[in-house]
Parts: sequence; C-alpha cells; structure tokens
Amino acid sequence: MKKQIVVIGLGRLGESIARTLIKIGHEVLALDKDEALVQAVAPFVTHAVRTDPTDESALHSLGVGNFDVGVVALSEIEDSVLTAIALKSLGVRYIIARAISEPHGKILAKIGADKIVYPEQEMGTGIAYVLTLGNIIDYIPVTIGYGVVKMTIPDKFVGKSLSEAGFGHLGRLEVIVLILQRKHELFISPSPAETIRSEDVLIVSGNWEKLEELFSRFQKP
Repeated sequence: MKKQIVVIGLGRLGESIARTLIKIGHEVLALDKDEALVQAVAPFVTHAVRTDPTDESALHSLGVGNFDVGVVALSEIEDSVLTAIALKSLGVRYIIARAISEPHGKILAKIGADKIVYPEQEMGTGIAYVLTLGNIIDYIPVTIGYGVVKMTIPDKFVGKSLSEAGFGHLGRLEVIVLILQRKHELFISPSPAETIRSEDVLIVSGNWEKLEELFSRFQKP
C-alpha cells in the first residue's frame, strides 16, 4: 500500500531512506535546512524542499500533518527533538526517529515517537559480528542473544542436504535456514532435502551461541 512519507534530514541515512522508499513505491517529501542536500536528493523523490524542520508553522504550510509517516533522520539532538515535537503536534500518524544515544532515545520516546532507531549502534554490532565470525556477509541482531546471518557456503557443506549439514529446528546446529539464494533464485523456507551448492548464499537465524558454534566449526580444518 502506497504511503505518504516525510523524511527530515538528508544526510547519508536520510537520503538512503528516501531513495529506498521511492524504489518500493511510496511518495516521499524530503526536507532539510541544507540547500545542497535538498538539491542532491530532489531528482529521486516526489518533492524536496529546503526548510527549517523545527519550525512547526513551516511544516504545517507543507501539509506535513497529512502524512502517514514522519522519519526524523537528524543527528543533532536539539533539532531532532524539536522536529519530533512538531510532527506530533501536527498529527503525523506514525513517527520514526533516529537516536544517537540512549538518553536521546528516551527523550524521543517521551515525546511520542512510535519507533526509535539507533543506526550507529546497530551498524557497529553488525560489523563486530562480521569481523568475529567466518563466512558471514552480514549480521542483523533481532534481540539480545539472537540474530539473523547472511552467509556463504563452507566447502565442507557442498553436496550435502540442509538436513545432513545439521540445519533446521531439530538439527544438531539448531540454526534455521530462512532463505536459500541461488544466483537469481530465492527459496523461502527451503526443504531440508535441498542440496547445498558452492554458489549458494544462506540467510539463517538462531541463538548467538549456536551461531558462534556453527561458525567455529566452519573454521576448523
């Protein structure tokens, strides 16, 4: 379902969010105080406007109160808080706000932001796991001690079925395969009998300790 979304703050995070939202079919109003940032994103969004996002009257004149979602991607704490207050006052239905620290996030939550994200912390966590474990392309933490991993195939698993390799609810690894990617094909919840090929990429989920055990086995000769 197409939504009207206002993205406020057009640094790297805000620009990436705006571009992605357009690609998946939403309407995007992009706002920032910096004219250069506005001009850079203008060709890729529905509308881009230079304005002070902390000015409620300016947001009101742009019709922001009618939008389905407001994304506050500003890094400056004061500006982000004032902007979130303005969006809430204007009646934006759902507010997502970037926080750079836990106290910042608590303030945004008290204001009424519906979802708080910590992109720097999440990126740092992902990078740490990628550096720690072999065969990992990416790691997404879901909750404490649990995550989703995108991984390449160790040589020792090539030619085996997912079940033989130990994947699945009852497998010895206790790591579940969510998606198997094979070139341009995707297998969602693949069969345990699916044979693993060298070019495959797996997206798996599990407890961190089990994932760590899994990858430590991969690294053994």
